[in-house]
Amino acid sequence: MSARSPYAFLAPFFTLFAAFGIFPLLYTAYVSLYRVELQTPGELEWRGLDNYTALLGDPFFWTALRNTFTIGLLSTVPQLLMALGLAHLLNSRLRALTFFRTALLLPYATSVAAASLVFAQLFGRDFGLVNQVLALAGVDPVDWQTGTAASQIAVSSIVVWRWTGYNALIYLAGMQSIPRERYEAAEVDGASSWRQFLHVTLPGLRPTIVFTSVVSTIGATQLFGEPLLFEGSMSGGISHQYQTLGLYMYEQGWGFFHLGRAAAIAWVMFLLIALLVGVNALAARRRSGQEAWR
Repeated sequence: MSARSPYAFLAPFFTLFAAFGIFPLLYTAYVSLYRVELQTPGELEWRGLDNYTALLGDPFFWTALRNTFTIGLLSTVPQLLMALGLAHLLNSRLRALTFFRTALLLPYATSVAAASLVFAQLFGRDFGLVNQVLALAGVDPVDWQTGTAASQIAVSSIVVWRWTGYNALIYLAGMQSIPRERYEAAEVDGASSWRQFLHVTLPGLRPTIVFTSVVSTIGATQLFGEPLLFEGSMSGGISHQYQTLGLYMYEQGWGFFHLGRAAAIAWVMFLLIALLVGVNALAARRRSGQEAWR
């Protein structure tokens, strides 16, 4: 085997990555500097940064940005906390563990279209199961598709349902990689199960928690299918109350045919994701440095 053989094996990957990863990214940046309409994609009119400045002056952009952060928090935080709790339960000695671990992946394997349509029926105002359950508790029917907070909670619940099991299995794998000797030493010191979880499990899971937080942040920023199919509207509700950046980009590009502005939104999303991931990594590194100093 020659010295060039490893490069030959890697060449197909880098070729596909350049064709379907780097080139679309750079071409999107190029298109974002022009006025391009979907009906005439070959006609480019130079605009410079006007597409970006137009976004800053569009109130619907700021609404979509705010909705993206709100729905991201409503879906990411409960999702990861529930996943951590489920992983802790599955890490103990329960019967039919294989069945429960497999069942956790079923929501993740479900089509986003099917899940969103089912949840849209569950959160129906007049005949939805959620409102029927609330009525038993004496709560008036909630308009889940019109109210701002209600619709964002409904959309977030779809994300939580689909991704909690997936993250739980990742946490479970992380828990099983923690050396058993740490728990035995904590038991010898008289630590309760709760203190073992706080001082052994959580520190051992820190890299895994950082990973799931970063991935969930990226997913929340790119959220598209759930809000689109929840009501079947590109505007994200009557008053854009749950329109995310992904849905706003789709509306600009394929609803209003402004491909140049849609490309600008795509690059804003890319920069936002890079910023959030960088902040996450910096916080994790600073935390690790503080612990090393201690």
